[in-house]
Amino acid sequence: MREIERERLVEAVARGLVRAVRELPEEVEEALRRALTAEKEERARRVLEVLLENAARARQSGLPLCQDTGIPVVFVRMGEEVRVRDLYGAVEEGLARGAREGYLRASVCEVLTRRNTGTNTPGVIHVEVVPGDRLEVVILPKGCGSENMSRLAMLPPAAGLSGVKRFVVETVSRAGANPCPPVVVGVGLGGDFEMAALLAKKALIRPLGRPHENPEVARLEEELLAEINRLGIGPLGFGGRTTALAVHVETHPSHIASLPVAVNLQCHAHRMVRVVV
Repeated sequence: MREIERERLVEAVARGLVRAVRELPEEVEEALRRALTAEKEERARRVLEVLLENAARARQSGLPLCQDTGIPVVFVRMGEEVRVRDLYGAVEEGLARGAREGYLRASVCEVLTRRNTGTNTPGVIHVEVVPGDRLEVVILPKGCGSENMSRLAMLPPAAGLSGVKRFVVETVSRAGANPCPPVVVGVGLGGDFEMAALLAKKALIRPLGRPHENPEVARLEEELLAEINRLGIGPLGFGGRTTALAVHVETHPSHIASLPVAVNLQCHAHRMVRVVV
C-alpha cells in the first residue's frame, strides 16, 4: 500500500489549478494554428490570431486566459494500492488554495441565495478507483458561457444514429456564439440520465483530437465535426470554417427502451491540466 501525504495532494491540486487557468495546453494551441492555416475568411483569421496572441500573453504574464476562471471540475483516478487521508477534503483545500494564491475570480455561489462562497469552492469532484498505485488528478476549470449551452435528451431508440447526430448538431447551432467558439464538443451516448451527462464531461478530458479507440465511434466523431463546421458559425460567431476544434464521443450500453445523449460544450480556451501525484 502506497500512502500519499495529504499536504502533497493539496499542493499538487493548487499548483495544477493555477497552471490550468494560465497555460493553454499545447495541443489546443496547435489546433488553433491548424484552424488559422485552413481558414479563408479574413474576420475568422483575425479572431484566431487574437486567440493565439491571448494564449501567448497569458503564459508570459502569468495572468488567466479568461476572466471566467470557471467552476473547478476534478477527475481523480485513484489506484487501489494508494491511500490518502481525507481525499475529498484535500482536493477542496487545494482548489481553494489555488484560487487564493493565483488571484482567481471567485465564481462559485450558493445555488438558492446566490451568495458567493468566496473561495471558488466547492468544486465538482469525480473519483474512480482503478488498479495500481498511481493517483492521477485531472483539473478542468469550466467556464459557464459554454457550460450553459449544454443539453441532454432521452431519445427513443427509434431516433437512431441520425437522431443522435441531429441533436448534437442542433445543440451547437442553437448555442451560436454564446460558448465562445471554436468549441470542443463532448458527447455522452448511452447509459442512463446521469451517465450520459458524465460521459459528455469525461469526453472533454481526452487529449484533444485523439479519435475514439472504437472505429465506429471514431467515424461518428469525424462526421459530427464535419457537420458542425459546415454550420459557418466560426470563431467567436464571426463566421468561418472553424466552429469546433474537435468532437469527442464516449459511450456506454443503455436500456433497450432508451437512447440517452448529452452534449457538453467547452470554449476555445480548453483549459485542462493532468497531474500525477
